[in-house]
Formats: sequence, structure tokens, C-alpha cells
Amino acid sequence: MDEPRLAERVALLRGGWLFSECTDDELERIAALTHVTRVPAGTVVVREGDEGGEFYVVASGSAHVSVDDDAPLADLDAGSFFGEMALLDGGERVATVTATTDLELMVLHRDEFNEMLAMAMPTVAPKLLAVVGRRVRELEARQGRGVPFGA
Repeated sequence: MDEPRLAERVALLRGGWLFSECTDDELERIAALTHVTRVPAGTVVVREGDEGGEFYVVASGSAHVSVDDDAPLADLDAGSFFGEMALLDGGERVATVTATTDLELMVLHRDEFNEMLAMAMPTVAPKLLAVVGRRVRELEARQGRGVPFGA
């Protein structure tokens, strides 16, 4: 497998909801931060409950998403992504992702992403917050209730 060129990385990022408001220039700068890694079939890429610090885009191959010790949630293929919440908050993984075939993944590390936002692209952070806010509102509307306030 050849490593995805910058234009291919941009196209993969553009397909995800998190970066839907970003310009081509912003996507190119984000894509340039990604690293490509290959994962053999059967490998657990992320495990539910583990600390997260990376965002992944599937460049090729497929993976299975599960929760609560194998309760099936979804299947991922080229263009799918996972770990977006870890990119934003570094919190625990909410699911386990296991490679069902050999995978080629674009990986974006949280620290590099945050450094890029602070130094070079402060305009991206408000766009990401707006997209995440819309996503939370959509989830609330579907569930028919709001997010609880307080602790």
C-alpha cells in the first residue's frame, strides 16, 4: 500500500463531520499533521475505557466497533473515522475498535493538533466547536431530552 498523498488525506478529512466547516487550506494544514500507520487484521486499535489522545481516519481496510465486551455497534471502512472526542477532550475511549482486515490509518495526535490550533490556525477552533455543538443538539433532539446540568 502506498501512503496517501496530501490531497487524498484532505479528501478523507473532508468526509468527516468534525471538519465539515474547514476551508481547503485549513484541511491541508491539518492533513499535513497526520501520520500514516498500518495495523494488521485482528489488532485492537483502541479499547473502551482507555485514555484517548488520537483521532483516526480509515484510509483503507475495515474495522469493527463494539462496546461492553463485544456488543456490536458499527463497522468502519475507508473514509470512516473514530476518536474525534479524544482529539477534542483527551477523555476515555467510549468503544473498542478492532481491525477486521489489514488497516491503513491516518492518525492525528491531540497535542500536535492543539499546538497547530494555538499557533497557526486559531480560526479552526470556533468552527470545530460550532460543529460539535450542532452534533450535540441533534443527539438531544433524537433522544428527546437535554444533557443534564450540574454534577
